[in-house]
Amino acid sequence: MMKPYPDSVLNYEKGFSIIINELKTPVENSICYYFDYDARSYSVNMSFPHMHMFYEIMILLSPKAYHFIAGKPYSIINNDIVLLAPAILHQTEYLPGPPSDRIIINFMVPKHLLLHPEGYDRILSIFGDPVPIFRFDLERQKTLFQLINQITELSRTVEDPTIRNMMINNKFTEFLFTLYQMRNENLYEYNSERSIKEKIYTITNYIQTHYNEDLSLAYLADKFFISSFYLSHQFKLVTGFTVVQYIQQTRVKNAQYLLLNTSLKITDIAEKTGFSSFSQFNRVFHRFCSMSPSDYKTFYNENAMRVNVPMMSTKSNL
Repeated sequence: MMKPYPDSVLNYEKGFSIIINELKTPVENSICYYFDYDARSYSVNMSFPHMHMFYEIMILLSPKAYHFIAGKPYSIINNDIVLLAPAILHQTEYLPGPPSDRIIINFMVPKHLLLHPEGYDRILSIFGDPVPIFRFDLERQKTLFQLINQITELSRTVEDPTIRNMMINNKFTEFLFTLYQMRNENLYEYNSERSIKEKIYTITNYIQTHYNEDLSLAYLADKFFISSFYLSHQFKLVTGFTVVQYIQQTRVKNAQYLLLNTSLKITDIAEKTGFSSFSQFNRVFHRFCSMSPSDYKTFYNENAMRVNVPMMSTKSNL
C-alpha cells in the first residue's frame, strides 16, 4: 500500500510506475502515459539539456532542486509542479546529498481520439505559461494531488486493462482541468535576482548557444559581471567541469553531430564549432572520444547498423 510522502499529500512508493503504451515506440492511434515514482541523485545529473516530443510533468517531493527550462534557471521546492511542453529544452539539477524523490508523468494524447480537441488544447495551454512552474497552498495541493492518488489506486485495483486505461485517462484529464482552473492561484514567483548557482546555469546556457564563438573564462566573467576567480571556482562546484572543459565538451558534442549528419569537411566542422585551429580540434576531440574526428566518423559509419556508438566516450580525460 502506498503511503503519503512526508510534507505532501501525494502517495509515494519508490520504483512504482504506470505504463499505458510505450512513449518511445508509441502505438498508432493510442493514448500513451508513463508515471514514474522514483529518485535521482546528484551523481546522475545530465550535463546538457534535452527535449522530447511528448508532454512531461515533474512533481518534486524532496526539499529543493533546480530546473533549467528553455534557457532559464528555476529554483523549485517540494510539491512544486513543473510543466514541460514537447520540444522544450530542459534539464534538472538535483542537489548533493540523499537522492531526490520525484514523480514524472509523461503523456501523449492524439487529437483525433478526443471528443472535444479544442477544449483539450485550452487545458494544455498552461504548458505555454511564461513561468512553467506551479506552486499552490496546502488546500489546493490536496485537491490536485488526490486526483493523482486516485490514478495510482485505479492502476492497482481495476483488473480489466481496457477499463483501467480509460479511467486513468479520464482522471488525468480531470487533473489537467483542475490545474488549468487553478492557474491564477499560482504562488510561484520567478526571482530575477538569481543566486550564483542560477547564474552559472545562465552561463552554461550561453555557452551551449554560442559555442562557435571565441569564448574564454575572462570573456564570460566580463559579460556576466563576475570575477574570473569566483566564476572559475563556482562553475566547477556547480557543473563538475572547469569553464574550459565545459566549452570544449560542448564543441565536441556539436562536432560529433555534424560529423555524423552532414557532408561538411572536417576542417569546416572544426571552424564551425569554435576551435581555433584544426590541430586543436584533433587534440581536444581525441581527448574526449579516444579517437580522431575522421576515425570517429569512419567507425560510426561502419558500425552504426550493429552497435550503438556513444556520442561521448566514457574514457574522457577531464
